[in-house]
Amino acid sequence: MKKYIDTGKKDTRSGFGAGLLEAGKADPRVVALTADLKGSLKMDAFAEAFPERFIQCGIAEANMVGVAAGLAITGKIPFIGSFAEFVTGRVYDQLRQEVAYGCTNVKIASSHAGITLGEDGATHQTMEDIALMRALPEMVVLNPCDFNQTKAATIAAAKYNGPVYLRFGRPGVPNFTPADAPFEIGKAIIMNEGTDVTLFATGHLVWEALQAAQALEDEGISAEVIDIASIKPLDAEAVVESVEKTGCAVVAEEHNMAGGLGEAIAGVLAASHPAPIAFINGGDRFGQSGTPSALMKEYNLDAAHIAQYAKNIINNK
Repeated sequence: MKKYIDTGKKDTRSGFGAGLLEAGKADPRVVALTADLKGSLKMDAFAEAFPERFIQCGIAEANMVGVAAGLAITGKIPFIGSFAEFVTGRVYDQLRQEVAYGCTNVKIASSHAGITLGEDGATHQTMEDIALMRALPEMVVLNPCDFNQTKAATIAAAKYNGPVYLRFGRPGVPNFTPADAPFEIGKAIIMNEGTDVTLFATGHLVWEALQAAQALEDEGISAEVIDIASIKPLDAEAVVESVEKTGCAVVAEEHNMAGGLGEAIAGVLAASHPAPIAFINGGDRFGQSGTPSALMKEYNLDAAHIAQYAKNIINNK
């Protein structure tokens, strides 16, 4: 089993900031817009390097989407940044009509996603954003797992011609993927190979799945861990190939039960290779106030529960 080392906790939003700066250096068409959240989205370095390409829209998210769509039509590559709750639910009509419907080249950078936003509570947390974005035709949905992968995903999003939803978070989390690892939209990443159960995970849950796999190995269970950073398009071939080998799966995500990665994978398997599958997610609930670590345990989004669900599903093969 391959060992992954936490090289130091970093927030994935900072990975976005680093990737945005690199994308801006590589392509003068890249512009950035934010709704009064430059610091929270870690856009400071880009704004300092390219002040003529940075637009502070104020607390007017719907207008920001319209401005970005207009910039995209003129040939620019706009990144719009805000909290995940505000840049999805608050402006869904604008995203549908002005971005997805016209397939305009707008990149939606959503920080503070999931319950790991923590103490800000349910009004600022979002556990339904992946479902909203998956439902939009033409929309790519990316949910990278650490600083390095978020930086790489941001650079890949800038190069992709079409709308992209990029999801990341506020808390420091383990940084464990290689800094030079390539990122390809639409491709799953096999973190560890196994034979008894497949652990599909996305975002912050990838590290938890790796820890669960280690615990299972200590009990003589071989778990395959697959990082689904690209939720849409989903690598259906990799999903089916893995479950054909292991015979069962667990899907872990920091999202509610409806419309997320779990349903996407279940749909693929139902059509091509029916198999026992278990889901670890936030259930049919809103978030609540608390520390990120306490909330992850409250919602069963941790390595211990992933390992237990894996053992249960193996027994149901």
